[in-house]
Amino acid sequence: MRYYDFHVSPHGQMLLVADDAGLCGVYFRGQKYYPQVESPLRRDAQHPMLRQTQRELSEYFAGERKCFEVALAPEGTPFQRSVWKAISTVGFGQTISYSELARRAGCPGSARAAGAATGRNPIGVIVPCHRIVGADGSLTGYAGGLPIKRALLALEAEMPQMFATD
Repeated sequence: MRYYDFHVSPHGQMLLVADDAGLCGVYFRGQKYYPQVESPLRRDAQHPMLRQTQRELSEYFAGERKCFEVALAPEGTPFQRSVWKAISTVGFGQTISYSELARRAGCPGSARAAGAATGRNPIGVIVPCHRIVGADGSLTGYAGGLPIKRALLALEAEMPQMFATD
């Protein structure tokens, strides 16, 4: 059984979807591939995964969280999952190109395919596909829209370091 609830972010309402194994989806309203909210999904604001995701997203948008801890359970092809796993290695406040993403996913030379898999990422923000940019550093493609991608990157650039360095 899958469960859902909504989260109000600074960039609009987000749909959260989970099952008992983990988080399956995080979508901005109106984004590309936004799923239909219908049976067999059941709304449950008390579901533990959804509550944890709500808390972690609130902390992220408040500038208090740089790393998410909620368990993930995205559905996709083996190639898509390898790309999403590689996206998760991109550090907070950093960006990489689609060609570097393809290399990290074990498919050098497959930047376009990596880009397509990135666009199908069902767990935006938490699997930080907003950190993937064009080869020249330009902001290209984001299922939630380029204004949100720009805002997420700006948020990360403005967050102070959490630990002092010598």
